[in-house]
Amino acid sequence: MTGSNMTDHTQSRCYDWLSSGGLRPTRQRLALAERLVGDGNDRHVTAESLFDACVACGDRVSLATVYNTLKAFCEAGLMREITVDGSKSYFDTNMSDHPHFYWEDDASLTDAPADQLHISALPNAPEGAEIAKVDVVIRLRRT
Repeated sequence: MTGSNMTDHTQSRCYDWLSSGGLRPTRQRLALAERLVGDGNDRHVTAESLFDACVACGDRVSLATVYNTLKAFCEAGLMREITVDGSKSYFDTNMSDHPHFYWEDDASLTDAPADQLHISALPNAPEGAEIAKVDVVIRLRRT
């Protein structure tokens, strides 16, 4: 589906999502929002996987636009960026505090059960700084 072919429910969900971040619903943002939250499920995507999903659905969007729009979504508080290996970025639509499993075999990221993670203490932040967030990525390898 593209923006004009969305069901009313999907379109409403996408408009509401963009609006909650203070973003105008441009054609390209709506197309990406549909791939990300149109069905109401949370997703972990890379810019490349989101671009591929858009192309497969006939959305006309460039990879550069996908990167720029994902950055705007993160800045608007609609998504969070999870960096793995210092260079590979995943984008998560689930904004709750939760850990992740990184599957080394297929380079995918999934949610880990937050209720099973117990962090008893964090180091003090250096003077003049505060802890903004803590990302927990647990690396897995299939046996």
